[in-house]
Amino acid sequence: MSAIATAANGAPSLDIDLFSPELLANPYPAHAQIRAAGPVVFLPKYKIWAMARHAEVHQALNDWETFCSSRGVGLSDFAKETPWRPPSLILEADPPLHTKSRTVLARVLSPGVMRQLRATFEAEAARCVDALVKRGRFDAISDLAEAFPLKVFPDAVGLPAEGREHLIPYGSMAFNAFGPRNWLVEEAMAKAPPTVAWIMAHCKREALAPVGFGAEIYAAADRGEICEDEAGLLVRTFLTAGVDTTVNGIGNALYCFAQHPEQWQALVADPSLARNAFEEAARYEAAVQTFFRTTTRAVDIGGIEVGEGEKVLLLLAAANRDERKWPNAGTFDIRRQATGHVGFGSGIHGCVGQMLARLEGEVILAALARRAATLELNGEPKRRLN
Repeated sequence: MSAIATAANGAPSLDIDLFSPELLANPYPAHAQIRAAGPVVFLPKYKIWAMARHAEVHQALNDWETFCSSRGVGLSDFAKETPWRPPSLILEADPPLHTKSRTVLARVLSPGVMRQLRATFEAEAARCVDALVKRGRFDAISDLAEAFPLKVFPDAVGLPAEGREHLIPYGSMAFNAFGPRNWLVEEAMAKAPPTVAWIMAHCKREALAPVGFGAEIYAAADRGEICEDEAGLLVRTFLTAGVDTTVNGIGNALYCFAQHPEQWQALVADPSLARNAFEEAARYEAAVQTFFRTTTRAVDIGGIEVGEGEKVLLLLAAANRDERKWPNAGTFDIRRQATGHVGFGSGIHGCVGQMLARLEGEVILAALARRAATLELNGEPKRRLN
């Protein structure tokens, strides 16, 4: 544990590196230390601020005018550095541009569309799980957490079957690029050219099926709601964030259940808890652990002034385990009402595809619970750092 020092403005300061291999593999002790240190803490390693308490993180997520996304939701400040690729029209934009883009995607991913997809997703989940249960042993990530989203999500977008394997490394590269230029970024970029080429080619209208999420986005361009280039960037948003985070979410849920067999037995006894179980897993073991914001003005956070143009790291996973918000927050409990967790963000930049992710998580967990009486680890899991 690092000793707490005091920054020039009286704020607590911790000399820890949240992007080190050790803390990426197990961030929770550091999260607890930051929560205990104060409402906002200075991290001199990268000259950034960090929030780990639920109240402050939730408030910042809902105040886009003070904590903006358009200067980048990673360590880089787009006002000072050129982004490595054109910024996302959803994740890295603020109103009014964000509003226009979000309106299109919200319609493409509406509750009505989710209802139409449910039967198809449930049938594919049953098929996937039946095959795995017959085998008895399987890799929870490659055989289930990756295989299921890589089938149902690209089908829904309108992508061809060939080349879908590029979606996993591209998502990983994009999310790693939000952090410092470390070995994770270097390794991802070294392997990037064929993956980036496939992604860029399949953002185009002609690469997509005539029916699906991609076609719906281009239909919005035909109606004049967005331009053709913006449509391509919105399809890229799907291909960047539509698989990687859902894979992590399902994988994390399975890991939680393997560690807590009594919770798996509760789900087996009542598979209707699958939606709630996936929600609790999203709280307890967040698929997206952090996002940055940049201050647009000097702001008082719990009596500590943070100046304009400062990078603030919002520790979503830490906020989700804040005892101030949930009793026994460090316990995985599928009967918990996890309402208010920030595993999918919050506010206008809350995950636009969260209903889709929840649908995928719910149907695959329910299908597995109906067919597998027990779920046990068959070895020591290795965390994929991101």
